[in-house]
Order: sequence, then structure tokens, then C-alpha cells
Amino acid sequence: MKYVIKTQECGYLFKNGVLKKLLFAGKHRISPLFGEELKVVEMTGKVDTKGLPVEVLMKQTEFAARVIRVQIPDDCIGFHQVNGVYKQVIMEGEALYWNVFEKNEIHLVNVTGTEITEDQVPAMYRHLIPARLYIRLAVGEGETGLLYIDGRFEKQLSSGTYFYWKYAHEVNMKLYSLKVQQLEISGQEILTSDKVGVRLNILCSYRITRPLELARKTDNVANLLYTRIQLLAREYIGGFRLDELLARKEEIGQFLTKQIRELQEEYCVEILSTGIKDIILPGEIRDIMNTVLVAEKKAQANVIMRREEVASTRSLMNTAKLMEENKVLYRLKELEYLERICDRVGSISLSGAGSILEQLAALTLPKTGGAE
Repeated sequence: MKYVIKTQECGYLFKNGVLKKLLFAGKHRISPLFGEELKVVEMTGKVDTKGLPVEVLMKQTEFAARVIRVQIPDDCIGFHQVNGVYKQVIMEGEALYWNVFEKNEIHLVNVTGTEITEDQVPAMYRHLIPARLYIRLAVGEGETGLLYIDGRFEKQLSSGTYFYWKYAHEVNMKLYSLKVQQLEISGQEILTSDKVGVRLNILCSYRITRPLELARKTDNVANLLYTRIQLLAREYIGGFRLDELLARKEEIGQFLTKQIRELQEEYCVEILSTGIKDIILPGEIRDIMNTVLVAEKKAQANVIMRREEVASTRSLMNTAKLMEENKVLYRLKELEYLERICDRVGSISLSGAGSILEQLAALTLPKTGGAE
């Protein structure tokens, strides 16, 4: 029986089930009657052993010269390169590839370390690593990360992306924002000194300054600030009457800021400002205050109206006095009113003696004579 083996192929020649030799490109005659058998495989990619033990194949000099064989320890992974390009990560204990038409290389990387460096694995090929072997840590702009390896603080991370092996270690990170943060203490019910129940919304702006010390003290500094400001507000604001509370909002905010700043070192933060955002009054108190406000505004409006009436009357008196002293001015004023009348009247009929202006003026003047 004739077999043709192509250029990229080779054949395992068996006789009575025992590997005798390897056959390469060309025509070959096989005699099954004499117990010969040929198994053809391609000499690219991973080696197909056709069920043969690797040790048996490696005893064939021609086979061993054409393959690359790498043993991968338990604490390593193999980065497989084909013609200089990363292709895959090999996890199994042994890698066996043809090295005839392609240049296969396998670089062993130890996974029992901590940080994955650029020398170990270039950043562009880290996505090939199985997710169970590494952890990706991302620290954004304006943030900082506290790195812990096996429960111990390792270092503080600035903005960037980091990769760490977690095969033999437990790797964690606590992320803290160094930006200005706002804490709202809302719906605080406080009884004033004149027994009026009000609800306050308080705002506090702060910024974390020492994250490492803070991590050793508490997991949630916002809760500590919330409780402290709440207690300060109840203690201080409870001593004010309602009208004082409404009039001194800014003063109360300054007091709260000063008091809470005394705890900056303890809480590892910087307090920027604290103030009252809203004061919510009970319904009946709000109605009363609205009534008072409306009455005050009406009183102010009345005062303004009286002031304008007095000014108008004084202006009329001054005008009358001028016209009394100056006949020409009086005559001009008279003509001005006649002009206004003529603008609004469609037609005017006059009869009798006298000029037109005299007769028009007579229409505007009251009659002083007796009854006709």
C-alpha cells in the first residue's frame, strides 16, 4: 500500500504495534500484511502523539529535533509565543509543540510573587492570564489605594492601574477618595428653648487627609462625623428660641464648623464648612408666620402709599402756587388741558361772540353767574 506524506506532515510507522521510526514528505510503501501501520500527523501547533507516550517519541532523534518540550512547574505558567507573538497561556504540566514551520517559544513566569511587572508580563498581554491567578486594582484620579497583602499593609497606591498575583497570596485594596465630600445630616428634630419642635437639614463638607491612619481607626468616617455633628447641633441649637434660630443661622453654622474642626486630627480629615441648609417648621407655626409676614408687607405697602400721596399733594400745591404767581404759566397750562380735550373729542360746535380759544376755555370753566 502506497502513502503520500505532504511537506507539512510526518508519519509514525508502527510494526506490530511498536513505533519503528518517523517518515517525512514523499511516497512510502507500507505492508499491512507484515504488521506495518502508518499514522500521519501535521507538524504544526501542538504535537498529536496519537496516544504514544512522549518519552517513547522523544527517543526518536528526528522527532526530538523538531519539537520543543517544556515542563511547567505547579508555581508557574507558560506564555506561549508563535513567531514572536504571544498566543496563549499554558497551564498544564507539560507543553509539547512542533518547531518546524513555526517558531514556538514558551516563557515560564512564576506566579507566587506579588506585583506583576512589565518584565514578567507586558501590559498588552496580561489579558491572557486566567482571572483566577491575578487581581486588577484601579485607582482613579483624586483617589488613593491602601494595598494589603496577606492582611498586612504593603504600600499606598496613587492613581493608575496595577496587577498583582493572587495565586499564593491574598491581595486586597481599600480605596479612599481625596476629593471634597459632602455629608448631609437631614431631618434632625430639635426642640427649641421656647418649646417649638423644628427639623433641620445640616450640610458638612470635608476631605480625607490621612487615609492610612484613618483605615486603622475606622471603616466609615462619614458615620463618625454624622453622629458628632448631630449631637453638637442638638446640644447647641436647643438653647435658642425659634426667632433666634431663624435670625442666627450663619452664626450657628460657624459654631458647628469650629467645634467639629477640633476633631480633625482624630478623624484624619479636613473640615471645610458646616452649615444649616433648611429649617422646617411645624405646619401651624408656618401658617402663623406667613400671616405675620403678610401683615408686615401690607403695613409697609400702606406706608409707601401714604408717602406717595403726600408727595403728590405737595407737588400739586407747588404747581398751583407757581400758576398763581405767573399768569403766562397759568395760560400755558390752560392751553395744555384744551389740547388734551381736543384730542379726545370727535367734534365741537361753537356759537356766539368771542374767539375760538375763549369759547373752548369757557367750556372748561365753571359758571359763576346766576341761573338763566
